[in-house]
Amino acid sequence: MDVHGTVAEGFEPVRDAFARNFATLGERGAAVAVHRNGQRVVDLWAGTKDVDGTDPWERGTAQVVRSATKGVAAAVLLLLHQRGQLDLDAPVGHYWPEFKARGKERVLVRHVLSHRAGLPVLDRPLTPEQALDPLRGPEAVAAQAPAWEPGTAHGYHALTYGWLLDELVRRVTGQGTGAWLAAQITGPLGLDLWLGLPDAEASRVGRVGRVEGPEPTGGLRTRPKRSVTEAYEDPASLTRRAFAAITPFPDQNDPAYRAAALPATNAIATADGLAGFYASLIGDSAGGSRLFTPETVALARAEESAGPDRVLVVGTRFGLGYMLHGSASPFLAPGSFGHPGRGGALGFADPETGIAFGYVTNGFRKTVTADPRAQGLVRAVRGALGLQG
Repeated sequence: MDVHGTVAEGFEPVRDAFARNFATLGERGAAVAVHRNGQRVVDLWAGTKDVDGTDPWERGTAQVVRSATKGVAAAVLLLLHQRGQLDLDAPVGHYWPEFKARGKERVLVRHVLSHRAGLPVLDRPLTPEQALDPLRGPEAVAAQAPAWEPGTAHGYHALTYGWLLDELVRRVTGQGTGAWLAAQITGPLGLDLWLGLPDAEASRVGRVGRVEGPEPTGGLRTRPKRSVTEAYEDPASLTRRAFAAITPFPDQNDPAYRAAALPATNAIATADGLAGFYASLIGDSAGGSRLFTPETVALARAEESAGPDRVLVVGTRFGLGYMLHGSASPFLAPGSFGHPGRGGALGFADPETGIAFGYVTNGFRKTVTADPRAQGLVRAVRGALGLQG
């Protein structure tokens, strides 16, 4: 497999790890980018643009990044807070009165960002057509009763997270998350990252593989689940129901899906666009921009939720809108914050080293938080910096 692009001196192990993904892990098409202190030190791509095609991946090839979208969308809420437009400790119902129904009066904005709102599932899942309507998802969440007392536990809001964030942004700014992101962040910074793909960029986006969860294997289990895969096999579990809030899941290659803005799942980015986004948060983007103040960086990575996750089963750690470094989703170092995408994609920042990382792929796998291809690349960056694992 021919690997294209460049690496700075000392980062050659990242190229080696990237090539190994194709040689030993079945990678079909992917790219990885790493920025350090405002300089691009890794910019690599290889394989085919489409998972089932032959056209070559190019430097500007973009892919849907699934739940890596959540870290992008979270920046919008944190910037609104930074600008004094949104109070993280206010009830969601303060901005969105209809939300207060069915025992949700005490759900705070910070509960939404840290997966503590108790709303990972919908009693009546949305169809793909309903999910693409920007009004239907928020309406469904507003009508939903919490699965646990908000603020008392955490569980990954796989799909509902996007509707919760999007309606808050809309109530505060009058714009959806995708439009605000384009106007305030990605457009001004020239980042190849979209939440709601413009028609003019559609030809750059490759086809991705479809990933299904494991099918139910029989009767419901009553003993505690030991893994997210086992929990997913139980149709009544929070795990299965959280990932089934849209049923069936939309075709991610459908132009209508890509053009919509679902702030939990369907951002589209190049690897360099994703890395550049995280670089801009910590003040080390190539253009010298810094979106987050030091105080906002502290909010993003201060632990809000930790321990057994009611949806992902394993122990997870979240700050405000971001996964934090841990066994379920290892990043570069203890101070890193970011978000993986189910099936492979990964973006994060590490303020102490000035590293911003982006990886995108068209070969989605069943991994939820720690894809081995992305993890091999992260270990290579760690080694290049001389950091301990």
